[in-house]
Amino acid sequence: MWLGFPSHAELWQEDLDQAQDEVAALARALAGPGGERVRLMVVGDEAEAAARARLADTTVEIVRGQFGDIWLRDTGPIFTETAGGAVAAGFKFNGWGGKYQLEGDDIVAEQIAAASGAPLARNAFILEGGALDHDGQGTILTTRQCLLNENRNGDWDEAKATAALAAALGARKVLWLGDGLLNDHTDGHVDNLARFVAPGVVACPMAFGTDDPNAEVYAETARTLAAMTDSRGSPLQVVRI
Repeated sequence: MWLGFPSHAELWQEDLDQAQDEVAALARALAGPGGERVRLMVVGDEAEAAARARLADTTVEIVRGQFGDIWLRDTGPIFTETAGGAVAAGFKFNGWGGKYQLEGDDIVAEQIAAASGAPLARNAFILEGGALDHDGQGTILTTRQCLLNENRNGDWDEAKATAALAAALGARKVLWLGDGLLNDHTDGHVDNLARFVAPGVVACPMAFGTDDPNAEVYAETARTLAAMTDSRGSPLQVVRI
């Protein structure tokens, strides 16, 4: 499991120490007894020293690298299993539609692939990892608002996107939701809207009170999912949380 460690004082400013504490606590929790193998990517000497000071008594591995934003879910590769072993699928990254373009973010995928010992399969289209969710059996869940946004791949429609995901990730079926959360700077990533928790089982949020601005988005998401089937043809079980 890969994490990015807050490393840039000019980006975090007075929040740097707190951000480093919180990411270190996350790494510690994930790597705890019986936990994951955690690799923490840091940029520069100061960030490496800060990470080592916080995690010296853990099994967390500190890896030097280059990135701007710590959100490696979006900038890193998506690993797929093939007959020859794991492959790191890498994609172009344009700062969430040109909003946040930071040095190093466009080479995160190749760094993680190299450090993981997995071949990098480069894809010539723009994609963030958080724009997709997967059931592990060929079903991909996404939103039209993000994946078909003209600020990513301007000429994409559902057919072109589906073909690209089939070629890059082995997708056998793509499930399309409409909009993501309001005012989401990612233009509607699915990863905070609906997620597979098991094959055939999707969790999505419930509104937090009657004044929740996303109440209708959540309700429409649940209705849409309830009418869908996965790549096996099985109806989805929708769990509201």
